[in-house]
Amino acid sequence: MTSTLPVPEPHQSDSANTGANSLSWEEELDSAIFSFEDIQTELNYKQAQTALRNLVANLDLTPQEKTGLETEIADLETMLGKLDRMVVQIAAFGMVGRGKSSLLNSLVGQTVFETGPLHGVTRAAQRVNWSISEEAIGETERALRVTLPSVGQSQVELIDTPGLDEVDGATRAALAEQIAKQADLILFVISGDMTKLEYAALSQLREAGKPIILVFNKVDQYPEADRMAIYHKIRDERVRELLTPLEIVMAAASPLVKTAIRRPDGTRGIQLRTGNAQVEELKLKILEILHREGKALVALNTMLYADIVNEQLIERKLMIREVNANELIWKAVMTKALAIALNPVTVVDILSSVVIDIALILGLSKLYGFSMTEAGAVQLLQKIALSMGGIGASELLANLGLSGLKTLLGISATATAGAALGPYISVAITQAGVAGVSSYGIGQVTKVYLANGATWGPDGPKAVINRILANLDETSILNRIKDELLHKVKLRK
Repeated sequence: MTSTLPVPEPHQSDSANTGANSLSWEEELDSAIFSFEDIQTELNYKQAQTALRNLVANLDLTPQEKTGLETEIADLETMLGKLDRMVVQIAAFGMVGRGKSSLLNSLVGQTVFETGPLHGVTRAAQRVNWSISEEAIGETERALRVTLPSVGQSQVELIDTPGLDEVDGATRAALAEQIAKQADLILFVISGDMTKLEYAALSQLREAGKPIILVFNKVDQYPEADRMAIYHKIRDERVRELLTPLEIVMAAASPLVKTAIRRPDGTRGIQLRTGNAQVEELKLKILEILHREGKALVALNTMLYADIVNEQLIERKLMIREVNANELIWKAVMTKALAIALNPVTVVDILSSVVIDIALILGLSKLYGFSMTEAGAVQLLQKIALSMGGIGASELLANLGLSGLKTLLGISATATAGAALGPYISVAITQAGVAGVSSYGIGQVTKVYLANGATWGPDGPKAVINRILANLDETSILNRIKDELLHKVKLRK
């Protein structure tokens, strides 16, 4: 940049020019957003709409899983609305006193954002056609979002954020993540040489992967030589590794000019008045970005943000299902262990064991949203049992051997007036423990199978089962079953 800004002039018939300038700016934005002749870009945009619409329509969440995910679901629907309405979001970041609000007001052509010491919106400046909202940042801060009236097919949202030095480090991080990941274009506003805090914040925003325009505001307050010296220092030293010179512009959003006045006593003096905003270079830069890649940028940013939200939804959904699945598995383990421990008949032991395992598979399939018949559950149980190899065989042998021994001890207990009751209980608990470990393994394998979309993945069932069984601590499971069995049958001493 070699040119300098023209000398600011005082406002002349501001009220007459404001509406016309604002309308022209909005029409230019609409033209920039929709002047695309590239068919592939249009197809990509339509594909993004279709993909996001399908994602919202096929979330596959139970009422329980939706609880606590309302914000994430609303974010996806907001992103879909953004695509459908072709909304371009421009967010301004900067420290207090850098002129963020004044800069946005200059782009709008009206005083919508308050320009006093406190960030916020001037309620009296709201217009019927404007939509003004605010969103929480951290526990105490908020960001303001102003939606311009729709012109043609497009809408523009300007977002004013709290000053970077008004909030703590954790809130700044939340601010950057929450706003920057939604915005299509970021304006980072400074008013002199950059501070360490500004550089750190700019670096953090750069990681969001969004277009950034560094706005050197309030240049009217510097002599031309100082202004250019600061600009070159910023360009060549401060942000050389973050931004290119084409991404840096100078502006004077609310310039102060000296005006000669006549005092009531007849003497003359000088008074500072607000001059015309010098933001044409910034407007041209915004329009250039939108002309070059506006529609593709909105589609890409929306899909990237939707992907982040979708990952959060999937993670939460799987976590909730994991907890519920583990509870279901443990109930099946205890039911099976108790049924076998208390039942002395061998055939009934084996049948009840199979019935409980089938019921467990059906329960897990329902939990993970898969429709499975009893025949399908039997087939899956057979496949798992064969792949589990040793555990399945051990359970069958234990049931046959221990159940027979348990039957004899039960008969003996009657004949010996309860003398054989102790050995009977010991054998019953051992048999129940073996059955419980087997059911636990079957449940865990089924859970992984269903969580993978009712597929074993590229490794096949044996590899999946071997990984799960390798992590089973049979001793601790057996001990837990033993303790709970003793408690349930009220034999704990």
